Amino acid sequence: MAAAQDSSTPFEFRPTVLKGHSRPITFLKYNRDGDLLFVSAKDNAPSVWFTDNGERLGTFKGHGGAVWCLDVDYETRRLITASGDQTARLWDVQTGTCLFTFPHRTAVRSCAFATGDKQFVTVTDSSFGNIPTIHIHNLSADLMESGNPSGQADVSVRQITGHAEKTKINSVLWGPLNKTILSAGDDCTLRLWDAETGTQIAIAQDHKKSINSISMSQDQSCVITASSDMTSRLYDARTLKFLKEYQTERPVNAAVISPNTDHVLLGGGQEAASVTTTASSSGKFEVRFFHKIFEDEIAQVKGHFGPVNALAIQPGCKAYASGGEDGFVRIHPFPEAYFKLQS
Repeated sequence: MAAAQDSSTPFEFRPTVLKGHSRPITFLKYNRDGDLLFVSAKDNAPSVWFTDNGERLGTFKGHGGAVWCLDVDYETRRLITASGDQTARLWDVQTGTCLFTFPHRTAVRSCAFATGDKQFVTVTDSSFGNIPTIHIHNLSADLMESGNPSGQADVSVRQITGHAEKTKINSVLWGPLNKTILSAGDDCTLRLWDAETGTQIAIAQDHKKSINSISMSQDQSCVITASSDMTSRLYDARTLKFLKEYQTERPVNAAVISPNTDHVLLGGGQEAASVTTTASSSGKFEVRFFHKIFEDEIAQVKGHFGPVNALAIQPGCKAYASGGEDGFVRIHPFPEAYFKLQS
């Protein structure tokens, strides 16, 4: 843990820097109370950290490959992870014990609990003759409550296909009231599916390159994309009607919507394969703040020494966290001046 200060904003940040992973960060997730931050990386051991002091609470050991995504349930009792080892795993948060392993045929790229934590969704890659697929899994009450795996099925109850073959689905989310599922990937599309029937309801095809991730607003009314075409776009989560666009001069890997201000945060930077040939000052690795309505850029926050791969805003908008290709996680408490910022 270390403290640092950023100077490229109209206000002063004093972030806490977390170092616990040996490879690039892939995903960040705060629990509902905001006192814990869960981190996944291209190493095989997700971690969990106290947000108030930056101390590591523990790690979840068992995966045999990169962990691409994770999600924590409403009560912070169970963690789901998605890995390149072709499994999703359910963990006991308190003990770090793996309670159940869900095998898949290819790498598992993304995962998310449904509201109510009775189901979760995963997506798998197109390899070994398989096509990119969305999998819906039921969770037994015994497994979720007591950790008893005896009644838990290891196969999905529904599979949804429709993304272009030989591409990846990079991100998946549940829509409002678990009635829909949103997915996005390398075929440059954002798609809306009926969660019960698997029917495609809508598709957005505005991006010109891969959509690397999607994120939902706190009230689930809007979804935001992050794309390699150097833009982020805001859509209505129920219809995929296009609302706003935020333009940059770098690939965008992550984007999140502030729950308390009219801001969106974007993270990305120069392609990872070219980082070794470019100084950090010119790699454009800042986290960028845009006004959600007016689309204007209002601030940049430096700090990472490689592309920013993941962003998360703490519940209550007390802080935001960023995770980079450099393997570091930076927690930035919002100063009082931030809430007075005008576009």
